[in-house]
Amino acid sequence: MATATFRFHGELNDFLAPFRRRAEFTATLARAASAKHMIEALGVPHTEVEAILVNGASVGFEHALADGDRVEVHPRRGLPDVHPLACLRPQLPRPPRFIADAHLGGLARLLRLAGFDTRYDNGIRDDDLVAIALCEGRVVLSRDRELLKRGALIHACFVHALKPERQFAEIVLRLELAAQARPFSLCLACNAPLRSVARAEVLERLPERVRERHECFTTCDGCGRVFWAGSHWRAMRAVLAAAGLERSETEGNDV
Repeated sequence: MATATFRFHGELNDFLAPFRRRAEFTATLARAASAKHMIEALGVPHTEVEAILVNGASVGFEHALADGDRVEVHPRRGLPDVHPLACLRPQLPRPPRFIADAHLGGLARLLRLAGFDTRYDNGIRDDDLVAIALCEGRVVLSRDRELLKRGALIHACFVHALKPERQFAEIVLRLELAAQARPFSLCLACNAPLRSVARAEVLERLPERVRERHECFTTCDGCGRVFWAGSHWRAMRAVLAAAGLERSETEGNDV
């Protein structure tokens, strides 16, 4: 019976059975098992893996494992000092575009707040989500590890945090999004671009108190909403700042 020794690093340990976390362990190899097959059989979606070392050498997902191999698996952060590293997937587009699963509406809204094109439909089926991600080159965001094990997926992130603000900070850090952010440039409701609009153009659509207090507005041509720097603006800016995003020179918006 062929076996290999495995060691997973960083947040990849969260996917393992507790007795296998942060330690070397031995596992039985399936017949003709690839590195990808064994990594996912042990609980880790391939989308979370950035580097695989077998006996100290960097290999790809399809590398065939053999009896006695020593396998180290690394996430995006904390990569091993080995050169060259085998490329496991194409480079992430900059700026990335996202599609969030049905349970991550709060995260989708915050990514839009930061200016990242993010599709979200709380009734979407997994098959449709994957198809859209592949067709449009989007990064899938999900807390469903089985969804992220789908072989067709190229770019995806398992979201570890439970609260939207922490989820947002997690994704910003993992994908190094801070320098690519364009806060307050997308509609939070429908994801369409916002444009500046003259006060006179939207005057009849504004509450009286807003007419009296505000001069600068943006509008969404997708859903018709009008935005201004209202009562929630400071809270939105605080969320952006907590995630490490640079302060935008564009005035914030609020309904």
